[in-house]
Amino acid sequence: MEFLLQHNLTGLAIGLATFLIIGLFHPLVIKAEYYIGVKSWWIFFFAGLGFFVLSIQFDNVLISTIFGVLAFSSFWSILEVFAQKKRVDKGWFPRNPKKKW
Repeated sequence: MEFLLQHNLTGLAIGLATFLIIGLFHPLVIKAEYYIGVKSWWIFFFAGLGFFVLSIQFDNVLISTIFGVLAFSSFWSILEVFAQKKRVDKGWFPRNPKKKW
């Protein structure tokens, strides 16, 4: 952390972390809708709440920001799960034939 502060790299570290988190959540939403369906929105909701709480627990700007990005990426994923269902209904993504609901 000291290295990041000395070389003014905190913003770049936050940017990189944000990029990686968004990149992680894209396939998570697709897989969640495929295997669980839109009911998976609860998972993203509670994950978002957990990350939100963690974000306000840390004084360190980098750690707090990363948890904040995780929180709001989780909350945004709730909308994306429903949008993913619409994409599946349009035939843009495969439907899970084993899923009953």
